[in-house]
Amino acid sequence: MESAATSTGRAPTVGRGSRMRAAVLPATLTELATTGYAGLTVEGVAQRAGVHKTTIYRNWKDAPTLVADALTSHFATDIPIPDTGTVAGDLRALARALVASVSTPVGRALIITVLAEAARLPQLADVKRALFDDRFRRAEPVVTRAVERGELPAETDPAELLKTLAAPIYFRLVCTGEPVDEGTADRAAQVALAAARARVLPAA
Repeated sequence: MESAATSTGRAPTVGRGSRMRAAVLPATLTELATTGYAGLTVEGVAQRAGVHKTTIYRNWKDAPTLVADALTSHFATDIPIPDTGTVAGDLRALARALVASVSTPVGRALIITVLAEAARLPQLADVKRALFDDRFRRAEPVVTRAVERGELPAETDPAELLKTLAAPIYFRLVCTGEPVDEGTADRAAQVALAAARARVLPAA
């Protein structure tokens, strides 16, 4: 039996405010993973989210703005900062969380969207900068705790440490297309830790 929304051809409403955002932003991410950035449309997002496209246009001026908001919201929460009690454990957990995030179809599509489209879309370039700035900032407690425990030199730069940790993972993902797994993550963590302990990651 057809629902009222189906029989009239209208999308069901999910309300306004936080409830609407909770429907639209994940729908945007799913559309990105399904169609790619080039194929994403406001109409497609609206249908997936169960809202009218006019609702989206009232809250986001265009598709790039909507995508930027969805990516910002996603990347702010996708990789939690661990506290395992050791810097080796923290770096391994960080690297494994990054691998897990980019290994899903949605995660891979989002990273590719950010890296490939940021060069021509100012909104996405801002998202990319904010993404990495946030990751570096949230990594600071990992380094601060490690320095306090005597596990890392005091001059270790959190941003440089995270770059060293993430670089092998992103290189495989974006440049060579090789698979990434927990073994990739663990090796990246070992390299980053060795570099920090060798005092080659000081603050500028």
